[in-house]
Order: sequence, then structure tokens, then C-alpha cells
Amino acid sequence: MAKYFYIMLLFTAATFPSFAQSIDSLKATSNVDSLGRWYSGNSVPKNKFKAISFIAPAVLAGYGFAAVYDKGALKQLDLSTKAELQEDHPLFAAHVDDYLQFAPAAAVYALNLSGVKGKHNLFDASMLYVTSAAIMGVSTHFVKQGVGRMRPNNNGENSFPSGHTASAFMAAEFLHQEYKDVNPWIGYAGYFVATATGTLRMYNNKHWFSDVVAGAGFGIASTKIAYLIYPYMKQIFNKKKDSKFTLMPFYQPGASGLMLSGRF
Repeated sequence: MAKYFYIMLLFTAATFPSFAQSIDSLKATSNVDSLGRWYSGNSVPKNKFKAISFIAPAVLAGYGFAAVYDKGALKQLDLSTKAELQEDHPLFAAHVDDYLQFAPAAAVYALNLSGVKGKHNLFDASMLYVTSAAIMGVSTHFVKQGVGRMRPNNNGENSFPSGHTASAFMAAEFLHQEYKDVNPWIGYAGYFVATATGTLRMYNNKHWFSDVVAGAGFGIASTKIAYLIYPYMKQIFNKKKDSKFTLMPFYQPGASGLMLSGRF
């Protein structure tokens, strides 16, 4: 019996209006052309592991771990950063960081739908993003539980690392990987947005400086790992002779996104 699975990547229409508009423009195209644009059965080239590419995320995460257990200069930097931000903006409360963390990933879809193709088709790009999110989510969850660091606002012992920042830098690295060969500045823009997300987490008094630094490391590393393992994952799925996958956009009042359906 055929089994079906569906994965929905939901984005609010208010946050990503350009994405919704691009989806509307696709309605006039034929089903065959649309499916060809979403999915290609070709295998994804395997990437060689390069230790040098993990130096930056390792240093960022390492700094965070060092700061958690440090009693000297690193701890003082966390305390002084919090004091400065709260002194200058004691009533700051902007929650745009809840949405800004997804902006670099949304840009990948917006660019593809506008005709600027990235490294992979949208099916593979979506699977890479989902894989990155899974790695990031699992790793940050267990570290949060294991470290048990109190937030600067004393609202929970799950401060380290910053999940929002990890998500933002994961998405920024995703954008960078997809478009670094098209236009390097596109990838850099994603890192700017991710940095803004981490900064807002500190302004909102939700995280220490070292939480944000470590979150950046976790996010970047998660995407890099996903790009290493995904070709092997797809190779396994492609061995199933009756596998059929479809990735299509959907839109409904208040929300828009992508629906992935498959039969195996």
C-alpha cells in the first residue's frame, strides 16, 4: 500500500509578502513546467569534508562554552554587555527577531521563484533546509538541557545557546551555500540579518552575549553538516524504484508556504 507523507514549511504572508506574490504568479504556468522547476531526480554531488570550513563555527561555539564556565573576563563581558544594553534601552521589547530568523531562508525561495536559481532545485534545497533545522534543533535542545544556564531576565534555565540566533545563522549559511557561486553578496546579506537577530535577542534581555556567539556557531555548523550528509540521504531514497516526490506552493488566507508530498 502506498504511503504518503507531507512536510509543510509554513511562512506567514505578512512576513513574506514577496514569497506569496511569487506563488500567485506561478498559477498561470502548466503543471509539467512547475514540477520540473520544483524537483529533479538527478543525484546531488557529494561534498568533501574540509576541516577548515568548520573552524569558524567551532571557535564561535567554543567561545560560548568557555564563557559559560568562566569566572573572569568572559563572564564580565557578558555582564557588562547586558548592563550597557539595559541601561540604554531598559524598556526595549521588539519581537521582530521571532520572524527575522527565517528571513534568509525565505530569500532562497523568493529568489528561486523570481528566476534567480541557486545551487539546488527547490526540492533539494528544501530537504537541505529541513535537515539543517533538524540537526540544529536537536543539538541546541540537548545542550540547553545539559548546561541549564539561567537567562539574563531570570526567565528559565535554557539560555545557552541562543536558539533564535542558531536558527538565523543556520538560514544565513543556507542562503550562502545556495548563492555563493551566483553572487557572494547575497550570502553576506543573510549573515547581516542573522547578526541583527542575535543582537535583538540581547536587547530583549533574553540571552547573554556568549549565548548569541555560540548560537551562531551551532547554526552555521548545522547547515554545513547537512550539506555533507544530504547527498548520501538522497542516494538512499533514490534507490526506491517507486519513489515519487512533489514539492508545490500553497496559499491560504493568512499563510503561505510549500507542501512536500511523496509516495513510496
